[in-house]
Amino acid sequence: MQSLLERIKAGTLWDFHGGIHPADNKRQSSQSAVVEAGLPPQLIIPLRQHAGPAGHLLVQVGDRVKKGQALTRYLKGRTLPVHASTSGTISAIAHHTVAHPSGLDDLCIILTPDGEDVWGERNGTADYRTLERGELLERIQQAGIAGLGGAVFPTHSKLDGRGQLTEILIVNGLECEPYISTDDRLMQQYADEIMDGIRVLKHLLKPKLTLIGVEDNKPEAIAALTQHATDPDVLVKTVPTKYPSGGAKQTIELLTGRQVPKGGRAVDIGIMVLNVATVFAIKRAIIDGEPLIERIVTLTGDSFKQPGNAWVRLGTPVRWLLQRFELQPEAEQRVIMGGPMMGFTLPHAMVPVVKATNCLLAPTQAELPAPGPEQACIRCSACADACPATLLPQELYWYSRAKEYDKAEQLNLMDCIECGACAWVCPSEIPLVQYYKIAKDDIREARSEAAKAERAKQRFEAKQARFERDKAAREARHADAAAQRRQAMTAAAGEDPVAAALARIKAKQEAPITAMTTLAVPAEGQPDNSAVIAAREARKREAEARRAAKLAESANGETAAAAPPSAETGDSASCGH
Repeated sequence: MQSLLERIKAGTLWDFHGGIHPADNKRQSSQSAVVEAGLPPQLIIPLRQHAGPAGHLLVQVGDRVKKGQALTRYLKGRTLPVHASTSGTISAIAHHTVAHPSGLDDLCIILTPDGEDVWGERNGTADYRTLERGELLERIQQAGIAGLGGAVFPTHSKLDGRGQLTEILIVNGLECEPYISTDDRLMQQYADEIMDGIRVLKHLLKPKLTLIGVEDNKPEAIAALTQHATDPDVLVKTVPTKYPSGGAKQTIELLTGRQVPKGGRAVDIGIMVLNVATVFAIKRAIIDGEPLIERIVTLTGDSFKQPGNAWVRLGTPVRWLLQRFELQPEAEQRVIMGGPMMGFTLPHAMVPVVKATNCLLAPTQAELPAPGPEQACIRCSACADACPATLLPQELYWYSRAKEYDKAEQLNLMDCIECGACAWVCPSEIPLVQYYKIAKDDIREARSEAAKAERAKQRFEAKQARFERDKAAREARHADAAAQRRQAMTAAAGEDPVAAALARIKAKQEAPITAMTTLAVPAEGQPDNSAVIAAREARKREAEARRAAKLAESANGETAAAAPPSAETGDSASCGH
């Protein structure tokens, strides 16, 4: 029986469940060469452009910076720095609207270019084989590289850890979403540099086989890659066009037949998937010493006079870019960041291009009509037939809408890749993905709150345990000190002082009762209080006797003071005059 690697090399392809075939609309932008967008008068650079925490600021207002200079400090973990996209002056550091479906703002660095575009220090290494694994990973992190296929997960974190167990490296050039052609043009024009990036990754990961997946609607890219893929362990694999074949799990199943286990990752089955643009960025970082400061962006849609692709500096305002490429807006013009399936409409055009920005789609109303009103589900099951993750979209819709999130989770809601295939085929025009996104956000928030509550509970219990330990320690110290004092007093007096004191108290309490017990006999059926009464009378007589004695002593003292002095005393006193 052939092994998996032998079957792949023999040309075997697999398929995944579901999927759809929307019009790809790619040739509007994929037939012209990539151009330089140029420098805008101002760059808005968000501190966080990846899935992870932002770095700490390294600059302040008024600083002059050079192209490629780090603006934030990277730390261990999933932190990535951002860099100056050109040389210039830091004119402000403030919150600004960023490219996100929420339309919220985030801390950004405002950079005013000086027009000179002068590079700072670049530390490239042509002979990357001399670099150790740790050095390569650090340089990838230092360059700020995140997954450019859309997830923007820090690449160094993805390659580290279990990444060294990679058996098959997959370079994802499928780019299945309609309109977007950034990867297509990158593969057409920069196939040689992509291969250099693959060789860096081969040195880092040591895979047994490397596959470059490309859909069959990109013949020029396939030809260019095939020409440069001269390594015997690197294969260019052409797959039929189907959306969403570019999803990581779907790509793996197409090219290897393997399925990523639910809740697992590709690396769990020995596979590493990287977007082709990420591989290109790794080449620029390691060999050329250039951080990630620009990317190719597709500008397409019928509202553009001339659709195409451009190298755009990160931080470039979308408004400037639309004007630069002659957008001809109609009334209530929409600008979508990303494609029509997974992109989102921008709240306004003064948002910056970031690492995740692969497309700016400006369609006319006739080209991409707005969805109609939502209607009732007719239970046609078209959504389930189209779902590439083999979920039950109709059931997930009901539970998400009713906020019965426990049932939705049981149906693997979190495995939804939000590709939009279900909504695309829905005859009732139900925005299914929007319901799933809200449900997933609510679930994540509830999990976060539960985690916070659990941490607070653990801190409280630890505090209480510490108090109990301190209290027990204090009591033990006091008991030890008391025992030592008692032992010392016993040694000095020859008897236990505490026992002697208790015996004296007991004797004192019992003495008057014993003396008076024979003085009175209680009547039958009545309580015997005679001893207590007798003791009280005895104490009263003792107190009266003491008062009488004190009065007598006082009277004797007054008599002695009133007696006349003796003659001897008087004579001796008069002799003094």
